[in-house]
Amino acid sequence: MRISDILRSKSTDGAAGAIGSSAVVSIGPDQTVRQLLALLAEHRIGAVIIGDGTTVDGIVSERDIVRNLNEQGESALDAPVRTIMTSPAQTCSPTDSVDQIAETMTQNRFRHMPVVEDGKLVGVVSIGDVVKQRIRELEIDRNTLEQYVTG
Repeated sequence: MRISDILRSKSTDGAAGAIGSSAVVSIGPDQTVRQLLALLAEHRIGAVIIGDGTTVDGIVSERDIVRNLNEQGESALDAPVRTIMTSPAQTCSPTDSVDQIAETMTQNRFRHMPVVEDGKLVGVVSIGDVVKQRIRELEIDRNTLEQYVTG
């Protein structure tokens, strides 16, 4: 299975982060952390891409915000997101395997990865998306084995 399969399933589910969808949430690097928090809450997501919607300058997750608030206090809310973003963000391609990306996300301990094709942002996958896809694959394998055994 490939990352494109996840993006395709998100697109048919109407989920945020889908290929060919305007659902990928992004914010400019000069916007404030407070504005970023509003986007996270509005869209009920755990990370936002930093960029112009087609490029990836970085990424900010809820964890980044919490760490920054702990270090800086309330003044962190009015700082530009570029001061807390992870840059460069690790990205993947639609042709990457789901297993490879699951391993990368697990080893590096992050839950969101922008998907870039030909230099353009085409989606975002989360660890939840990856797990959901792996469960689908296991169900297909199980059904195939059941049909084989029962003839």
